[in-house]
Amino acid sequence: MKPSPTGSSPETCRAAGQDEKSCPVCQAWGGVLGPGSGLRSGPGPRPGVVLGSGPGPGAVLGPGSGLVPSPGAAPLPEPESRSVSGPGAGPGARRGSGSGPKPDESTTPAPAAGQKTQAKPGQAPRRKVLVTGGGGYLGFSLGSSLAERGTSVVLLDLRRPQWELPPRTEFTQADVRDEEALYRALEGVDCVFHAASCGMSGAEKLQKEQIESINVGGTKLVIDVCVRRRVPRLVYTSTVNVAFGGKPIEQGDEDSAPYFPLDKHMDHYSRTKAIADQLTLMANGTPLPGGGTLRTCVLRPPGIYGPEEQKHLPRVASYVKKRLFVFRFGDRRARMNWVHVRNLVQAHVLAAEALTAAKGYVASGQAYYINDGDSVNLFEWMAPLFEKLGYSQPWVQVPTSWVYLTAATLEYLHLALRPFGSLPLLLTRSEVQSVAVTHTFQINKARAQLGYAPDKFNFADSVERYLQSTSREPRGSAAQTLLRMLLGLLLLLGLLGLALHVLGLEPAQAAVQSL
Repeated sequence: MKPSPTGSSPETCRAAGQDEKSCPVCQAWGGVLGPGSGLRSGPGPRPGVVLGSGPGPGAVLGPGSGLVPSPGAAPLPEPESRSVSGPGAGPGARRGSGSGPKPDESTTPAPAAGQKTQAKPGQAPRRKVLVTGGGGYLGFSLGSSLAERGTSVVLLDLRRPQWELPPRTEFTQADVRDEEALYRALEGVDCVFHAASCGMSGAEKLQKEQIESINVGGTKLVIDVCVRRRVPRLVYTSTVNVAFGGKPIEQGDEDSAPYFPLDKHMDHYSRTKAIADQLTLMANGTPLPGGGTLRTCVLRPPGIYGPEEQKHLPRVASYVKKRLFVFRFGDRRARMNWVHVRNLVQAHVLAAEALTAAKGYVASGQAYYINDGDSVNLFEWMAPLFEKLGYSQPWVQVPTSWVYLTAATLEYLHLALRPFGSLPLLLTRSEVQSVAVTHTFQINKARAQLGYAPDKFNFADSVERYLQSTSREPRGSAAQTLLRMLLGLLLLLGLLGLALHVLGLEPAQAAVQSL
C-alpha cells in the first residue's frame, strides 16, 4: 500500500520534503528505522526495548460473542523456531499484491487441555496465542475458534466476556496500556492478535484522548512487549477507514487506495487506526533478542456483523424502534462492504499461518482488505431489519447536507454539554459519509496470498438471532408514527439552522459541498 506524504516512515517524510518531527507516525514511532525494515535499539524502560510504552489509565472497549469460523478456515499452524533464516527472513519486507502459496488444510496434533509448551532447543515449538480486546465480539470469537482447534488462548481485555470461556482459554482482565500486565500475559506466547481499539462508533468517536491513548499508545506497547517477549508473529486488526475519508473509492485495493492524509481525517478513530496500522507494518522485520524476527501484517475489515453482534445491529435496531430512521439520505447507488464475523475470524487465522516459514512468510509486512466479497447499499441491506421488526423502510429522502450539518451540530453540542451530561448522537459526521459515499474494496490479494475464501451469509439470519435474544416492543399507532416523523423533521430543520448560524465552520461547509 502506498504511503501518504503525511507519514509512514522517516524516509518517506524526507522524500516528501516534510520534517519528521511534524509527522504523527514518526512521533508515535519513537525510534529510528535501521537498514531495511528492522528497528535499531532505542530508549526504553529495559534493555532491548524498541518502542516507548506510554501506558495510561482507561479501558479497552468492545463487547463480545462466542462464535466459531467456517469449517473451511485453516487451523493455526505450528510456528517457526526462534532462530529462522528461511525465505523472507531479515529486513526487506515483501510488498505488493502478488500471489503466494495457498495454505493447506492439514491439521497438527493438539496439545492436551491446559498444557503449556515452551520453544526450547530440542522441544516442539509453542502453540499459545494472545488476543487483545478478547472480551469483544471479534476477539472472543477468534479466541474461541482457536481454542477449539487445540491452541492455548489468552484473552486480554478490561471488560470480561459475557459468554462462558471455552476449554484451553483463559481470561486476563487488564488494560492494553498496562505494561506490566501485558508483559506477564505474553509469557510463552507465539502469536499476538491485536484487536483492541476505541472510538469505533457513536459518541465513543468523540473521546479524543482515550482513542489516541488506546489505539496509538496501546499499539506501541504491544509491539514493544512482543519484541521483549520474543514473539515472532503479530496480526493487527485495522480498518478500511485508514484509506477512506469521505472521497469515493470503488473496488480499491492495497496499492490503488493509499492512506488517507492523516491531517484530513475528521474523526479520531480513523486517524489513530491509520497511525497504528503504519506502526505495525514498520515493525515488521524487527530482530528479536537472542535471534529470530518479528513478522507483522494488518487486516483491514469494514463493519462487522453476525449473530450476537453488539455494536451496529442493536444500535440501528433501537433507532428503528424509536422511529428515528424514517428518512434516508445519500446516493441510492452508494455502496459499501460488510464482513461476517466468521469470515473475519478465518482471515485472522490464515494471516497468522502466512507469517510462518511453512507458508514462506508470504504475509510478512503486508496489508489485506477483508470483507464478504460483496458490495451493498446500506438501506437496502438493512431491509430485513425493518421488515422483521415490523416497520416500514425509510421513504423520506433528505439531502445529505442536512444530515451532515445536523451531525456536526450534535457533535458540537455533545462536546459542549459533556460536563453536564451525555447528549445522544444519532449519527456522527464520519458515519454520514460512510453511508452516503461509495467505498468498496477488493479482496483479491487476501484470496491469492492467504487462501481467504469467504463463505456466504445472510444478514437476515443475524437479525433473526437478534430478535430471539430481545423482547419485541409493540408498535405504535399510525398517528404516533406520523407525529414522531414530523417532530424528527422539525428537529432536523432546526438543527440545520443552528449549524448554519452558530458553527459556520469552513471544514464543515467544504465537506457539505463535496457530498
